[in-house]
Amino acid sequence: MAEHSPDDGHVHVATSGTDAIDAVDPADLSRLLDAIVDIGRGSDLPSVLHRTVAAATELAGARYGALGVLDETGSHLTDFVTCGLDDAEIARIGDRPAGKGLLGTLIIDPRPVRVQDLSIHPDRYGFPPGHPPMGSFLGVPIDARSRVFGNLYLCDKLDGAGFTARDEALVVALATAAGVVIDNVRLSERISEMRLVADRERIARDLHDTVIQRLFASGLQLQGVAARTGDPETSERLAQVIDDLDETVRHIRTTVFELQRPRLPGRSTRQEIIDMVEELVSVATVHAEFRFDGPIDLGVPDALADHLEATVREAVTNTVRHARATRVVVEVTVDDDVLVRITDDGRGLGEIDSSGLGLRNLHSRAAELGGTCSVGTSPDGGTVVEWRVPLPETDAQRPV
Repeated sequence: MAEHSPDDGHVHVATSGTDAIDAVDPADLSRLLDAIVDIGRGSDLPSVLHRTVAAATELAGARYGALGVLDETGSHLTDFVTCGLDDAEIARIGDRPAGKGLLGTLIIDPRPVRVQDLSIHPDRYGFPPGHPPMGSFLGVPIDARSRVFGNLYLCDKLDGAGFTARDEALVVALATAAGVVIDNVRLSERISEMRLVADRERIARDLHDTVIQRLFASGLQLQGVAARTGDPETSERLAQVIDDLDETVRHIRTTVFELQRPRLPGRSTRQEIIDMVEELVSVATVHAEFRFDGPIDLGVPDALADHLEATVREAVTNTVRHARATRVVVEVTVDDDVLVRITDDGRGLGEIDSSGLGLRNLHSRAAELGGTCSVGTSPDGGTVVEWRVPLPETDAQRPV
């Protein structure tokens, strides 16, 4: 696009990266390269943003500089990094710009903008009380992976003459390099997050597959010994050891549960229930069956899915440890609420107090979620646990 006279107040200049570098002299190019190297030294995104706006301000000879970061929609500013303003001035200004006026023009049309006098520009929005006066303006977008990440805003050329095409060329080149650095830093942060999640998953898996299973098997062996011993004192001591093992397993499972948060995208609640139950019954002679109905993976939010899995784990663990069952049926139904029904063919409740079977957690968890939990006798004489909680209302379910 042709360049307008500096007196018209508003300038758009479209230049390629090669043209921008050709437009500067060796001294300017040296300053540009030094600025790019300095930006590249940033180890995290905030550091890179501060280095970028500081470098652009110095490179263009501006009194004030800012870098506005766009939101995911690319329509509003979510962050605003400044240079040239002290803490007192920032406090007097108050709220940071959201992207209106001339700043909004650059968001809508992400091309470099030069303005000789902000006070007469038709898109001016005005300054809030306490804002220092500003005259000339240079705005340049920052692209990262072919998407506008944010915009550089420079105000008040120190020499008072206004920003030039050379200033614009330097800042455009700097913004191009900054976009690459920003993209690399964001990619590095995502990789670090993925590694952290992977490490948490690995630790949780090791605890679950090795430590818990060994403690679980040891507890079953001690139960067998306690049943065969004729010494009441020995039986009581063994029962205490078994209870301690149960409590240890419970604590480790809580740790595993926390390590597995946040839930990885694509994880299936249905499949996790199947895998968990099959591992629980693998150390005992119990056959597991599953019945699922409703949108378990799509309709149950992650927070409720965590409670759902913990409930199934608790109920099936009690079946394996105490019911002397050969078969357990796990049913999960999702409709207006979530229903979990665990049925076994074991010895049933008999005269055993169900509150002593480790099921208190199920009652308290259901009550916390506004639901109910009941423990009764199944048609086959075994035990049936029913746990029902309401399904949280989604935006799509709310009346307009």
